[in-house]
Amino acid sequence: MEFILGLIILILDIYAIYQVLTSGASTLAKVLWTLAIIILPVIGLIVWFFAGPRGGSARV
Repeated sequence: MEFILGLIILILDIYAIYQVLTSGASTLAKVLWTLAIIILPVIGLIVWFFAGPRGGSARV
């Protein structure tokens, strides 16, 4: 069961990182969001979901 949960988190983290890197945010915002998602996979993913860069604007 832990394997499946870990795989789901990994897939969601990769999706979040992809969304960050393809967003219109500044380079600094992209780096900070990517590091947050990599260092804190679950918490970073949750915070990104609610406060991450949307479209052309970035909220860091």
